[in-house]
Amino acid sequence: MNIKQFSINSEYKNVSSVCFITKTFCEDHIVPEATIREIELCLAEALNNIIKHAYKGNEENIINILLEYSENKFKIVLEDTGIERANLDKPTLEFDPEDVDSLPEGGMGLFIIEQLMNEVNYQRIGNKNSFTMVKNF
Repeated sequence: MNIKQFSINSEYKNVSSVCFITKTFCEDHIVPEATIREIELCLAEALNNIIKHAYKGNEENIINILLEYSENKFKIVLEDTGIERANLDKPTLEFDPEDVDSLPEGGMGLFIIEQLMNEVNYQRIGNKNSFTMVKNF
């Protein structure tokens, strides 16, 4: 098992850097390219959600990131001290793909994460939000 831990300020500009670090970590552990793309997409969605919803766009906060690789499994844990997330139930999106106006206003990011990851878990522990995503390959 290999672990990488680091923290970032809650700024949108840092999301691409985290994705690059994660991609490199995955490549170092021979994670399949298609899996890396799915991990990057889910990670970007989750980080953007933390910045937008937990921290309300305030850039002066910290997001702790843990990347963990074990054989055929990649785990990401994101921790923040922002607003507790309500309604993180598994989203179900109902819309007509032929009708752009019927696309939902929100929830697409969480829907994508739920579709691409094998395990998704959110917990409030004390004053921290902990969001875990696991991808098997």
